[in-house]
Amino acid sequence: MQVQVNGNPMELSDEATVAALIEQLSLTGKRLAVEVNEDIVPRSQHTEFTLSDGDRVEVVHAIGGG
Repeated sequence: MQVQVNGNPMELSDEATVAALIEQLSLTGKRLAVEVNEDIVPRSQHTEFTLSDGDRVEVVHAIGGG
């Protein structure tokens, strides 16, 4: 299936989860926020939230500072 990740097309396996996408992007363990079709997906749901063909995903990295 194909999804848009931060505006760029990306091919994923069918039934891919948000956690699988994060792993494919080599972002596992990083502080980030994920939004699918303009809805935030809580970190606690990343392993069970299944993506669908055509979804629009935004991944935002949390940056510390002061």
